Amino acid sequence: MDNFIVSARKYRPATFDSVVGQSHITTTLKNAIKNNHLAQAFLFCGPRGVGKTTNARILAKTINCTNITADIEACDECESCKSFNNNASFNIQELDAASNNSVDDIRNLVEQVRYPPQYGKYKIYIIDEVHMLSTAAFNAFLKTLEEPPAYAIFILATTEKHKIIPTILSRCQIFDFNRIQIKDIAEHLAGIAVKENIKAEKEALHLIAQKADGALRDALSMFDLIVTFSSDNTITYKCAIDNLHILDYDYYFKLTDMLNTQDVANSLLTFDEILRQGFDGHNFIIGLSEHLRNLMVCKDKATIALLEVSEEVKKRYEQQSSAVSISFLMSGLNIGNQCDLHYKGSKNQRLHVELALMKMAFINQAISAPDLLEDLKKKVN
Repeated sequence: MDNFIVSARKYRPATFDSVVGQSHITTTLKNAIKNNHLAQAFLFCGPRGVGKTTNARILAKTINCTNITADIEACDECESCKSFNNNASFNIQELDAASNNSVDDIRNLVEQVRYPPQYGKYKIYIIDEVHMLSTAAFNAFLKTLEEPPAYAIFILATTEKHKIIPTILSRCQIFDFNRIQIKDIAEHLAGIAVKENIKAEKEALHLIAQKADGALRDALSMFDLIVTFSSDNTITYKCAIDNLHILDYDYYFKLTDMLNTQDVANSLLTFDEILRQGFDGHNFIIGLSEHLRNLMVCKDKATIALLEVSEEVKKRYEQQSSAVSISFLMSGLNIGNQCDLHYKGSKNQRLHVELALMKMAFINQAISAPDLLEDLKKKVN
């Protein structure tokens, strides 16, 4: 039986064009290679799972390629590319600063920089999690980073840019990676599903992309988990919410209709059902507030683009947003926000959420009360 390879490794980008959602980075790097404007030190910073180390490896492979293609990609055929693909390149060295963060580790690296490459033009040093270096190690690295040999290039990667001392930052060309958009992640997952002969519902892939919070690696890990759970290589929306422990959209749609029609009893019973399924009350109120926010952005065609859900769910949002007033949504968002802020400090957290639901259920009555009073005054007079 063949060994299983996780999707994050199996489908790791090998070229600039295959990198997902970081076109501003890849375009700049390709132009730097094309115009021979390579910096002596790069700093790749951004959230986890967005492609920092991947881009560092692609950059290292490409600048040492002896037969770069017309679209500035590595050829995968020269000796340098082959050795890189086989993890046997002596010109590219990776250092994990999380476990090699002492002065002695940096001194060993600086000592290696003295020796030029055996073949190829550059020696590239990729230092991952560079913010983990000690202050003394940073200081020992300063001079080499500022004035390295012409053949040496340093690529630093970090998730916590603010922890790097200013003297290091000033010596690097800084690239800020973005969180990957939900649409881009969902499209990438759909492409992998086709290659693996997996049937996947669009709503399920969008759900995975939302849960990943901009990290493609997290999305691929969740994708593998759900495929493993499925016995027939099919990813359904129901399968996704069960595995990722996410509350179904339907609960929020039903609950909003109940609150809008002042149905307090069924609102509380629905919340009780949600708790019995093992969901946290705090996550529920955050999800309900997000649902009301999505209804709010549907009120204006100019802001509907802010809704990051599948087309089918978007239609449901548009339909429900027309049935609720802006006043209801604004008041509901305010109540939900106050409930979120004070949830952890509450002695009875369930009652705290239930009270918020009861307040939301009476929003429309509170809004119409002044009008009813005015009508009553007119009748009396």
